[in-house]
Amino acid sequence: MDVTSYLYAKNHLFMHNDSLTAFVKGHRRTPSEDEFKDLIRRDAQGAMNKELMKLLQTAQPGQQNQIRKEFDSFEALFSRFLRETGPSVVWEKIKLLQDDATKRYGALPSPETAKTKELLDQLVVVKLNGGLGTSMGCTGPKSAISVRNELTFLDMTVQQIEHLNKTYGTDVPLVLMNSFNTDDDTQKILRKYGQVKVNIFTFNQSRYPRLNRDSLLPICTNFGPESEAGWYPPGHGDVYVSFYNSGLLDLFYKAGKKYVFISNIDNLGATVDLNILNFLLTTENGTAPEFVMEVTDKTRADVKGGTLVEVDGKLRLLEIAQVPKEHVDEFKSVSKFKIFNTNNLWISLEAIKRNVEEKTLHMEIIVNPKTLDNGANVIQLETAVGAAIKSFEGALGIVVPRSRFLPVKKTSDLLLVMSNLYSMRTGALEMSPRRSFPSVPLVKLGTHFNKVKEFLSRFQSIPDMLELDHLTVSGDVTFGKGVSLKGTVIIIANHGERIDIPAGAILENKIVSGNLRILDH
Repeated sequence: MDVTSYLYAKNHLFMHNDSLTAFVKGHRRTPSEDEFKDLIRRDAQGAMNKELMKLLQTAQPGQQNQIRKEFDSFEALFSRFLRETGPSVVWEKIKLLQDDATKRYGALPSPETAKTKELLDQLVVVKLNGGLGTSMGCTGPKSAISVRNELTFLDMTVQQIEHLNKTYGTDVPLVLMNSFNTDDDTQKILRKYGQVKVNIFTFNQSRYPRLNRDSLLPICTNFGPESEAGWYPPGHGDVYVSFYNSGLLDLFYKAGKKYVFISNIDNLGATVDLNILNFLLTTENGTAPEFVMEVTDKTRADVKGGTLVEVDGKLRLLEIAQVPKEHVDEFKSVSKFKIFNTNNLWISLEAIKRNVEEKTLHMEIIVNPKTLDNGANVIQLETAVGAAIKSFEGALGIVVPRSRFLPVKKTSDLLLVMSNLYSMRTGALEMSPRRSFPSVPLVKLGTHFNKVKEFLSRFQSIPDMLELDHLTVSGDVTFGKGVSLKGTVIIIANHGERIDIPAGAILENKIVSGNLRILDH
């Protein structure tokens, strides 16, 4: 059966379960659906294997072993993609969390200062550094974008770890999981940290082939620059196998390290927390959890965030993409699903090693459809790191303060972290004590502010936002020096209009619209 036939069958049999009758020359019979599906799967798997072997022949000889390992993992993922049909979660099986499935952060004791070095000696910090800054109009790794005081995400991370190492006389290693998109630039940037008291390691996540949406075969033909658009890094769920394959997991395990703290490099709230580390490494708690996910209380701004639920007696990460359409509103309910995943994870090194070696890791497949610049329709098979929670023993959620979730995904987030809402100490941001309530303002900036360069050009200085609740800016708007924003401020310049907020202006509970030009004279 060719791939076109396979796809026809997949669409009609897998998705709709229509009864199909196979015709064989000389007689007619009706095979079981399972046999038929199995034949289709084997044909598709065989076609994929052939294409991957062809691609492997085009790789540099020195890279073939590493690529073979990556292709083995990809084939396993592809095989699951063909095999697993229907919803990844049965809604009726979902249970709300028992009280003992999460712990409040406030209940965790702080370690004695004398014990801190011993705790930190058992920790590895991994930052997910595979993303580019393209969504914010920047080239190169996102971690190289300046965030505050001309320091980048990476600068701030290195500063935090150096402060720990110097303060407690320890050697917490910093590990960056790069992608083929970010590795070269990151290696150049790392040279500037030669004199810093931090041992920095890197490894690359896998490089998987994008698949033609119709044929389900790779669109790339080789590893050269002409096929660059045919490859992708397969989401942060790849961290387990790639960390293991790099040899670093074994290196740290043999050196006596016990836990790895994994987080996104663009989450400025994801600092090493001694109370959580102390909880994990204090044996009085009985058997320590192999996996801790930091979750935080959901607000209306977070309704799409993944949440923790219980399925078949195990903790499970439930993402909005897995929710049947008729239950989406229920999923978004702040009163029913009260917490969401920050993607700050503390995981036992020994347990990662065991799961990879025994092939017991299981993460739901995320099918990510894309249209490339040349118009090609492709799919990417991806996984999310938190989805592996069900593969670990004693997994637990710790409900942390909102301050541990401070991601910078858009320029509206950048405005918040650059403002006087925060002060910075040794690479870590802290909410200003002068803000009278702990919540972060809701900020929505229009398309004129999407790219970092344009965003910066529209502010002569970052406004005072200590008393701001909500800011919406749309259209061609600029801000003079020393502007102060309080309460709810909405500024809308319609098409063809421009609004210049004058220097020193104080806007409190104001709606500004129309034209407001300030001209040099």
